[in-house]
This record gives sequence, C-alpha cells and structure tokens, in this order.
Amino acid sequence: MEYKAPLRDMRFVLHELFDVSAHCELLGNGLDRELIDGVLEEAARYTGGEIAPLNRNSDEEGVTLENGEVRTPQGFVEAYRQYVDNGWASMTGPLEYGGQGFPQMVACAFHEMLMAASLSFRIYSGLTEGAVLALYRHGSEALKDAYLEKLVSGRWSGTMCLTEPQAGTDLALLRTRAEPQADGSYKVSGSKIFISGGEHDMSENIVHLVLARLPDAPAGVKGISLLLVPKFIANADGTPGARNALSCGAIEHKMGIKGAATCVMNFDGASGWLVGEANQGLACMFTMMNDARFQVGLQGLGIAEQAFQGALGYARERLQSRALAGAEQPDKPADPIIVHPDVRRMLLTQKTLVEGCRMLAVYTARQLDLEHAHPEPAWRAAAARRAALLIPLVKAFFTDMGQEVASLGVQVYGGHGYIREWGMEQLMRDSRITQLYEGTNGIQALDYIRRKLLGDGGAELSALQAEFSELCDRQAGRPTLHELAGKVQARLGEWRELGAEVIAACARDPQEIGAVSVDFLHYSAYVLLAGLWLQAAACAQDRLDEGTGEAAFYQAKLASAAFFVHRLLPRASAHREAIAGGAACLMALPASDFAF
Repeated sequence: MEYKAPLRDMRFVLHELFDVSAHCELLGNGLDRELIDGVLEEAARYTGGEIAPLNRNSDEEGVTLENGEVRTPQGFVEAYRQYVDNGWASMTGPLEYGGQGFPQMVACAFHEMLMAASLSFRIYSGLTEGAVLALYRHGSEALKDAYLEKLVSGRWSGTMCLTEPQAGTDLALLRTRAEPQADGSYKVSGSKIFISGGEHDMSENIVHLVLARLPDAPAGVKGISLLLVPKFIANADGTPGARNALSCGAIEHKMGIKGAATCVMNFDGASGWLVGEANQGLACMFTMMNDARFQVGLQGLGIAEQAFQGALGYARERLQSRALAGAEQPDKPADPIIVHPDVRRMLLTQKTLVEGCRMLAVYTARQLDLEHAHPEPAWRAAAARRAALLIPLVKAFFTDMGQEVASLGVQVYGGHGYIREWGMEQLMRDSRITQLYEGTNGIQALDYIRRKLLGDGGAELSALQAEFSELCDRQAGRPTLHELAGKVQARLGEWRELGAEVIAACARDPQEIGAVSVDFLHYSAYVLLAGLWLQAAACAQDRLDEGTGEAAFYQAKLASAAFFVHRLLPRASAHREAIAGGAACLMALPASDFAF
C-alpha cells in the first residue's frame, strides 16, 4: 500500500491554525516557514519512498532470533542507516549533544509520517528519543558524556524496560534486583518482557533503561530505581566495549507489528549505572513515559491516516451499483462507491477523526515545547499543566480512533479488506497494540480522572474549556459559523456540568472513578475535537473572506467541520448517558456469577 504524506493538511495545521513560525521565534530556535516546509517535504520523500515500501514485507517476513541475535526484516538496516545519516534521528535531540533541537510541533509531523509508513520500523527508534530525555534530565555528567551523543545521533538506540511477567501496570510487584558494587556500578538481575527493540541488528549498541530494586529499597513503587544497562559497555573513547551480561531470551509472536522485535530480556548480573537518585526511578521513567505516550498517540494517528488514504483511493476506483439519485457515470457499468451515502459516512468519519486528531496532536506538541523552552517560568508551569491534562487524551483517544478508522477501512474495501494482499487488514492488526502498551487505554482514563480531574478539582480542565468557550463567543456572530459555534458552546457548558457531577460522584464512591473514566475521557475528546474543528472552520472562513489561497481546500474544511459537529459530536451524548448509569450496575453482579 502506498503512502503519501498529507502535507497540505499538515501545513494548514502548523502554519495557519497554530502559527508555528511565531512559536519557533518565541522559543528562539531559528526555524522559519521555508525551512520547516523544506524539512516536511524531505520527510515526505523519505517516508513515502524508502519506508512505506518496507511495510508489507516486514509483516510477511517478521523478525528472527538465532543464538541470541535478532535479524530485522529485509531493508530495515539500510533504511535505518539513511535515518541516521540524514539526521532524522537527531531531530529533537539537545544541541549540546549533537541534536538539532527541533520543537515537537514540527517533529510530530515527521513522526506521524513514520508511523503511517511503517509502524514496525518506527518502533526501533521511538524509544531512543525518550531515553535521551530521561538521561538528559536525570543522568550524571559521566553517563551523559558516555552515552548521550551516540543516542542522539541514532548510532546507538534505547529501550524502556519496565514490564515483568507478574508486574505490568502494577509496578509495585517488580522483582528485578540491582546490587551495588565497589566501583559505583550495580549488578542487575531479572527478566523483563514486552521490550520493544530489546535486541536487533540496526544500531551499534542498545542502551536499556531498566527499573529495578536496590537491596535496601522500601516496598512498593517508592522503592524503584532506574538504571542504565547497555548491551555493550562504553569504552573510555566512546566506542562499544565489552558485551554485558544480558541477552534476548525470546521474541514474542504477535498479532501485528511483526517487523518489530518485541523481546524477553534477561539480565544476569549485568553492569548498570544509576540514573537519578536511588528509589526515584519511577519519577525519572515518567519523563520518558510521557514522551512515549504522546508518541503512541501519534502511532494511532499515523495508522489512521494510512487507512483513510487506502479507503479513499479504493472508493474512488471501485465500481458497484448506481447512485441512489441516478447514475453519475453512465458511460461506465456502475458508479464508484464513493457516490453512496454510507461509504461517504465512513470516509468522512475517517477524514474528520484523522484531521481533528492531527490538530490536537500539534496543539499538545506546542504545550510540550512551551513546558520545556518558554523563557518565562510561569508559562512553562502553565504549559506543563496543560500537557499533563492532554497526554492521556492523546494516547487513549487517538489509538481508539486508529482502530476504528482501520476497521472502517476494511469495511470500505468490503471482502478485499479482509484479504491480506490488499494491506488494510495489516493496519487493523498493527493498530491494536497501540491501545495496550505504554499503559492501556483504561489506565489512561483512570489517570485522566484521578490525577488530572480530581487532582486539581477540575481547575485545568476549566481553563481549557474557557479557552474554547471564548473561541465560540468570537465566532457566534459570523453567519457561516453561527450554528457550529452554538452547538460547540452548548457542549462546553454540558462538559463543565458533567465534570462537576463526576467530581461529586467520585467523592461519594471511589468505585465511580473507574466506572466513569473511559466514558468521560471519550466525552472530553469529542467535545475538544469539536472545538478544534470550529477553530479550523474559522481559519478557513477567514481565508475565503480574504479571497486568498485554495478555495476548494477551505470549503472542504468547512464541510468537514459541519460533518463532525452534526454526525460525530452526538456520540458524546451516549457517553454522558453511560456516565449517568454510575458504578452500581457494574459492581452489583458478584464475580462468581459471571460464569455460564
């Protein structure tokens, strides 16, 4: 299946909706529109021309494990060499360690392209960027000097080693041990499972960030430390040295992302070095995990874009039956299926979910940039609060959306969608993991309720709602946007009331936290996307009023906004009704009575 990066829409979101050039000027990184567009065009060529052609074969071939060594699918090593040599790996890395310092607002567009072209290929590099973040913020100067430049360049790759057979979400059950040594290092022993890119043949070295317990650690999550455990211990000159006492014991045979090595990693007294303070590993790891959760959201977005592209191309070419209002192409034996209202429903659902989520991705990326680089501390703190609120929404909703859009792609193809050779069923299989790793979507929903809504009594959510309410006020007087603005404003009011009801219900009964969490997250996402679609429609109407640009593109934005508000925003009502159902009906049935 071919992939063509949606550059026009990406430019609309970056330049017209969120003014990335002004953003870059504020951050002082020297990027302008011309340079950003040049980077996006080159990214489109690389992902469409070099990476996308590898995706189908990687699914067929998979990875192999022989004598502890993993071989990646044909073409991956060469494509990764281009990834490193052309500077893509160092795109977001810190300048002092050879990085290019690109903001997330720009990088997220490239990362979406990578996810769409081949999620399996992206898996190998995705966690390296998170490892760089964790090491840059929490590592000692000695560790930074030895490892960061290689990680930033992509010559060395990184992993995140949390999960154990008995400890997934509940890291309090973690058993991996780290014994202190006289030279200040530690001997790390234990097994980790589901380690993405734990072993492969694409980089010179693999640097594992491992959660483990020191001998005197307190019980529970307060006794977890983070250690850097490399495959090859770095020499004094920075080259890979002695092989460490760790190995890949097995690779998982998975439903999807078959070109990505998902490993069981065994640490047998491997040499490791503490990152951050003892027993503070979870806080250090969350630096990496928040980035990983944002990236997983982009995985859902990338796969959804590819599924939409495939479905749209097929719907334009597949001839079946006649349009209900009469033949549209009478010179052909049948009309293309895109003329049929139900196919239009599926395509527009795909289109508006994908484009709406792209807007939210860039909006969130802007907060991540401001959190780390705004010159004013108060602005950094405000952006950190906003980013924290949005990350569980991005991770959970985008990946649920990705699975829905991929499923709709299969449906548009009909029977061909179920057949392997057309490629659509691979997208559906590949997208399924995104709802699971880096914290299942149910865990994201709990985080959204417990830490984000209840944590500050709804203050940050209220600030977000107020921002979009002001947008509605500004657009309410425009004839073309009056109806949309009114509908979004009404939902924002309902969202405020629902949030207050949820806070009160959770205070009365802690079971309500889990009972309402998923529905409240989805309700929030639909209303937030409606607000962003209103913002996009306002921008498009401005361009039409000015008589500048591509009228057809901006008219399509207005039509898409109307579709989302009229046909997808009503889904929020179902989530509101489910929330009103409460916890009692979930907990009334004894566990023993679930049996047949």
